[in-house]
Amino acid sequence: MPAFVFIPLAPAVGALVLFPLGRRLSRRSVSTLACGSVAASFVLSVAAALSGSGVRIHRLFTWIQAGGFRAEAAFRFDPLAAVMVLVVTGVGLLIHVYSAGYMSRERDFGRYFACLNLFMSAMLLLVLADNLVLMFVGWEGVGLCSYLLIGYWFEKPAAADAGKKAFLVNRIGDAGFLLGILVLWSAAGTVSFAGLSEAVASGALAPSAAAAAAVLLFIGATGKSAQIPLYVWLPDAMEGPTPVSALIHAATMVTAGVYMVARLNPLYAASSSASGIVMLVGALTAVYAGVLALVQNDIKRVLAYSTISQLGYMFLGCGAGAYAAGIFHLFTHAFFKSLLFLAAGSVIHALSGEQDLRKMGGLRKLLPRTYPAFLVGALAISGIPFLSGFFSKDAILLTAFAGGHVFAGILGLAGGGLTAFYMFRLVFLAFFGSRRFSAEVESRLHESPAVMTRPLLILAFCSIVAGYVGLPALFGERANLFFRFLAPVAGTPASGHAGPGAEAALLAASTISALAGLFLAYLFYVRNPALPGRVSARFPGFHHLLLRGFGVDALYETALLNPLLRGSKAVYRRFDLGVIDAAVNGAGGAAGLLGKALALLQTGWVKDYALAILLGAVAFLGVLLF
Repeated sequence: MPAFVFIPLAPAVGALVLFPLGRRLSRRSVSTLACGSVAASFVLSVAAALSGSGVRIHRLFTWIQAGGFRAEAAFRFDPLAAVMVLVVTGVGLLIHVYSAGYMSRERDFGRYFACLNLFMSAMLLLVLADNLVLMFVGWEGVGLCSYLLIGYWFEKPAAADAGKKAFLVNRIGDAGFLLGILVLWSAAGTVSFAGLSEAVASGALAPSAAAAAAVLLFIGATGKSAQIPLYVWLPDAMEGPTPVSALIHAATMVTAGVYMVARLNPLYAASSSASGIVMLVGALTAVYAGVLALVQNDIKRVLAYSTISQLGYMFLGCGAGAYAAGIFHLFTHAFFKSLLFLAAGSVIHALSGEQDLRKMGGLRKLLPRTYPAFLVGALAISGIPFLSGFFSKDAILLTAFAGGHVFAGILGLAGGGLTAFYMFRLVFLAFFGSRRFSAEVESRLHESPAVMTRPLLILAFCSIVAGYVGLPALFGERANLFFRFLAPVAGTPASGHAGPGAEAALLAASTISALAGLFLAYLFYVRNPALPGRVSARFPGFHHLLLRGFGVDALYETALLNPLLRGSKAVYRRFDLGVIDAAVNGAGGAAGLLGKALALLQTGWVKDYALAILLGAVAFLGVLLF
């Protein structure tokens, strides 16, 4: 049996052991088992990636056979799966190690790592599945684990509500995903990825069916990957532990939608309308979430809106036909986003749980290992040359412009400037200026332990160098190793047809946009710290609207939640009580009356029973005579 089959099994075994025994084991044993199982998956992933670059499929058994429907329990390992499993297991391992320090004082240590291991296993199953039905099992698995981990501190009402919100919003998207599977099976007669590719290539899948299925599947992606309009769960998910946020945002859950679109690239390539929707939603989300991040004061919520925006870039690239570029940004984003979240966790740890940027400041010298790590992550996500985000983001923008998608490309450039502005707003508020925390907090302030800071150093290094596996064509036709590696399953991006002059101009424009955002943040929060207050005072209505997220949550509550609640109460009163309860209670009442009537015959007096026997005998004789 090939090694890649065991990749999702190792963390699953860890979860199966930790769920029943986690409370009985020592903390060292729990963290060793949890981290060791993920390390085993990482080693298996590296071995599988090095063993060959072709497509390998291993069928275990026929899982579902019902009439003409057939789904195999089968795993698929190809260049796209190789990239994903290396990202999930590599970044996931560092987050597990970091968690051992960050969560060391938690009461339910075993439950936390059991859920974390199960999360890893579900995501790896999603990535390695050879058909949509098995992928859906992993898809639902990461949804369940996100609910368990976001609501880990379920004693807090905010955390419990955030977990429920994530679960319910994702169920909306998952309904679309499930309908998409049904459309593909009814139209193509298969749910395997190879079968769907053949159906598209041969014309057996009608264009209308392909478009409908692609859009329905993308609805599922908007839920998992937090795109307009189903993004509302992700900012609230910050109520969970910070390492959970890092895992959700960098390696699991939110990357599932991007991976699904890239995996089904023949389907999306066959439908320009569906691809256009993917690209437009991604471009709009990139800018929309960036605007909302401008005014957030919670350090983790800034990063949450940043994730929504960066996922928009990935969908922009996939919608424009550059599936390799979208996955390339997913690859680099995993490093600098996990770095940013874990560094933010180090800041929160140092400040005894404080997350409000308005109560930070001056941490640059107090956190000598956390600050440079966070700075590297901020530079990388902003697209500053020559860090990883610079190469992956520009690959997407170049694809958009080369393909004639000028509007999406302009939105992408604007999003780059917004990213640099809000990220360096965060850097300047947290690490520069005067110290705005109390003397009591300062007396306890300290740098995080090595078990937390060493993963930061590794991720910072990767955030710098990861982009060099995907150098643009200016550095030579064969310089983009990443695109060449993914070409057998993701195709060649349209950006390859752009001339060197256009590519150089776009690189310059992207750099100017990022530097302009950084410079504006410096003017607002270092050079003239009173300026943001004056701007918000001049436009108080707009500022309040941004703080409320343009009122989208309130709109959902008014338009969807309240009518559903009122309707549910009306159904309860009129149907549950008036029909179901009345029927049940009526049947019980009738049985009671019948029992009372029959009880009249059970008096306990011998003379009554003798009289009954006599009357029965007379009746019997009457029947015989007449």
